[in-house]
Amino acid sequence: MKKTNVLMIMSDQHNRKVLGCYGNPLVKTPNLDRLAARGTLFTDAYCNSPICVPSRASFATGRYVHQIRYWDNADPYDGRLPAWGHRLMARGHRVTSIGKLHYRETLDPNGFDEEILPMHVVDGTGDLLGLIRDGLPRRNKGLNYVKEAGGGESTYTRYDREILGESLRWLKEEAPRHTDKPWVLFVSFVCPHPPMIAPEPFYRLYPHDRVPLPVQYWTEASPHPAVEAFRDAAYWERLDEAAVRKAVAAYYGLVSFLDDNIGTLLQTLADLGLADDTRVIYTSDHGENLGNHSLWGKSVMYEDSAGVPMIVAGPDIPEGEVVTAPVSLVDCHPTLLDAVGAVPNEEEAMLPGHSLFSLAHGERPPRTLFCEYHAANSTTGTYMIRHGQYKYVHYVKYRPQLFHLGDDPDEERDLAGGEAYGPLLAECEAKLRAVVDPEAADAAARADQAETIARHGGREAIIARGTFGYTPAPGEVPAYG
Repeated sequence: MKKTNVLMIMSDQHNRKVLGCYGNPLVKTPNLDRLAARGTLFTDAYCNSPICVPSRASFATGRYVHQIRYWDNADPYDGRLPAWGHRLMARGHRVTSIGKLHYRETLDPNGFDEEILPMHVVDGTGDLLGLIRDGLPRRNKGLNYVKEAGGGESTYTRYDREILGESLRWLKEEAPRHTDKPWVLFVSFVCPHPPMIAPEPFYRLYPHDRVPLPVQYWTEASPHPAVEAFRDAAYWERLDEAAVRKAVAAYYGLVSFLDDNIGTLLQTLADLGLADDTRVIYTSDHGENLGNHSLWGKSVMYEDSAGVPMIVAGPDIPEGEVVTAPVSLVDCHPTLLDAVGAVPNEEEAMLPGHSLFSLAHGERPPRTLFCEYHAANSTTGTYMIRHGQYKYVHYVKYRPQLFHLGDDPDEERDLAGGEAYGPLLAECEAKLRAVVDPEAADAAARADQAETIARHGGREAIIARGTFGYTPAPGEVPAYG
């Protein structure tokens, strides 16, 4: 493949079902749709942990969370393990980050030649309340971002505009200075992450009576006990239909706002004559439940939460290709090396990911798609694999879940209780255990979290401190409560 620059675009909390190119008939995402049309779209892409910090640490290092032990949003990446940026910089490539990272702090060796407008975890520690996983504390700010949804501006929409502005400046002023070797520009937008406040022109695109209501929103169906515990701790409560529709409309508006920013970025890339020498990758760090299964936020293994969009385009990438083979964020690590022509060393070749470019060209290496969760509002370690059309979810303390995504894409029918599925469940568990020892990983996470809790004064001190609704944008003060 031709060696090229890479424009790596990441959003935050983008449910892949809210994209036109993924089949949504209502949402307006013309720019991402065009990107998919001139490139390759991966229908079944996943994060490796459905919450910001662990997901981004896996994305950076190309390793699973239990391998790197960045378990939760109070255990941020600190440059201790090599990221794709370190590997590219060591080979002489310019690597720049603009926007959200959610690492510990800029002073750490994070794998970038420069960090522009970085967002890191609060005070270098992050969400300490999420460390407490026995006797889960209530997070009373849980539904604020849903109740306050609507049209307008927030610190996040303003931050994304600043990220876009700096990205355009970099392409115009800095890219011409780095022509000896391909560069990598990582542009990390924060929308459509809550607060669910969308700029008015985008919010008005979605009349409330047209947006869909969530699937299984406060139905009589009995939830899984681990999911029920998560919902109770997150303090989700039943909202009336008007409030739900308003929140969904605002989320759709934020997705269109994101798409518009990406469109401006891609048009500038083309106007500057860089498109023929630059591959573009678009993804997100995790999804958003959006009220489905009576849940908001992320942190569970439903497709809305664990699934992410994944689109690649540019030189030597098949146009209009749709790949159904499951992929995940750890695949971005070898992809970035592949794009600039970096031959993997022995350590890099042992990482679990595979180049998305190779997969786009038809390669299908044998592997098990894997995701895990050890963070806020979880009473136990949770693990997910894909086995053909089946999704298997394993809980250390509870019964498993099993869904057939081909027949039941909204995951409304848990098959795990049926006797006929016993052999399949055993097969799925064996595949999972070939990747991870779930009990050992759960124990390791709890031990690390207990140590951090003690270091910050203990359980009661952390509960008394409270937490913030979401990480503030640069210059914004976190509001505890």
